[in-house]
Amino acid sequence: MEEEIVPVLHVEDATRAVAWYERLGFEKEWEHQFEPGFPWFVSVARGRVRLYLSEHKGDARPDTLIHLYVRDVDAVAQEFGASVDEEGLAGRECALEDPDGNRLRVATRR
Repeated sequence: MEEEIVPVLHVEDATRAVAWYERLGFEKEWEHQFEPGFPWFVSVARGRVRLYLSEHKGDARPDTLIHLYVRDVDAVAQEFGASVDEEGLAGRECALEDPDGNRLRVATRR
């Protein structure tokens, strides 16, 4: 088994969040809900990159910042109408914010 870390992001509406992350190339792997009416906990993945999206209060802080390295930051920037910072700390990068205020620095390494 390979070791990995999976960030948990707080979301208010998991369905809306999954749709937004699908625009970034993620696909829903699975979802869990203890019983109807309870918060959702969803796993999304893009290749070997995985995120958990949680509606549970206390699982994650609002306004989390994550860095996502991709092969083509220009394609991501175009999809979201964002500009690419040629001198970003992480390489060529663009700044995105998901519908729940989580911040993403999406970059292609130099």
